Amino acid sequence: MILARYVGRRFLRSFLLIAGVFLMILLLIDMIEMIRRFSDRDIGLSGAAELAGLNIAGSFYSILPLITVLAGIALFLGLARSSEMVAIRASGRSALKVVTAPSVAAILVGAITVAFLNPMVAVTGKRFDQAVANIEREGSQTVSIGDSAMWLRQAVIEQGQEAGQIVIRARRASPDATTLYDASFLVFDQNNGPVRRIEAREARLSPGEWELLDVRDYALNRPNPEALAEARETLTLASDLTAQRIRDGFGRPEAVPVWQLPGFIAGLERAGFTAARHRVWFQMELARPFLMGAMILIAAAFTMQHVRGRSTGIAVLIAFAAGIGLFFLRNLAQVLGDNGQITPIMAAWAPPLVGGLLALGVILQREDG
Repeated sequence: MILARYVGRRFLRSFLLIAGVFLMILLLIDMIEMIRRFSDRDIGLSGAAELAGLNIAGSFYSILPLITVLAGIALFLGLARSSEMVAIRASGRSALKVVTAPSVAAILVGAITVAFLNPMVAVTGKRFDQAVANIEREGSQTVSIGDSAMWLRQAVIEQGQEAGQIVIRARRASPDATTLYDASFLVFDQNNGPVRRIEAREARLSPGEWELLDVRDYALNRPNPEALAEARETLTLASDLTAQRIRDGFGRPEAVPVWQLPGFIAGLERAGFTAARHRVWFQMELARPFLMGAMILIAAAFTMQHVRGRSTGIAVLIAFAAGIGLFFLRNLAQVLGDNGQITPIMAAWAPPLVGGLLALGVILQREDG
């Protein structure tokens, strides 16, 4: 137990040190990028630092597995070069017992980051997107999924110019986001508030317009809109929306806190959309702690033994390359899961399982014969 606590503390110290270095590097890179990106908007150094601070959480969170493998390499390399590993093995301790403590510590760190850092990344990511949108003055429509409906917002287009806003409510939509069912269009004038309400059994999105079927049109600026409502078989409304913009309006799965993902997925499916990307991301987040534990096993497989001279650099390169390989295998599995070629569970859990088992096999073969 004393040995486990000692090795665990050494790993946490290495992890925090490397994480701090990467955090500072990412902050400087993001600041330079923000200054370059908004050089014509005169946001200043403080504005660039604020944008970089909002954006850095997502970048840092995404590379945590690579930071973990570097921390594992630093840990085992330090133990080997100080001959502590030789003393530990001479005392009769097996390699598996030495690896267990940092692996468990990495899993716990991963669980803590998923529980607390993931919601922080979601919040800062949304604030970053809003700040960029305010600077660029773009993006007039939003998308929201409620308990029983989906909501859209777009500009009123008259003679190619914006003349108000339209709030769209639909009970459900087609998976490709081009058809809305039981849709309601509430038209707002720039100065006079709501002026028109249109109910449609079906609304089809085509380039530049909505094609409404089985329509009932209410003029809200008349004395009795219900009595004077007009029934039409078809009606067209100009629109600057596209199916891709509607789908993009749901945001990246990373923008939804992990605690809210199950409810968000249920809302997407009730609205008629596919939630494959969000399901894959949810499973990925559940598997992240075990991916970080597998990174420790990979680091141990190549740097645990006592090495000297050139063999040290080769072992470090192989361990880091193996960690990068597992990282990209995870990203590839995520892409396959998003496309529906493999199940979300397989996409999320296969990479850490395969990487961990292969590394464990190398450790058993090299250390315990």
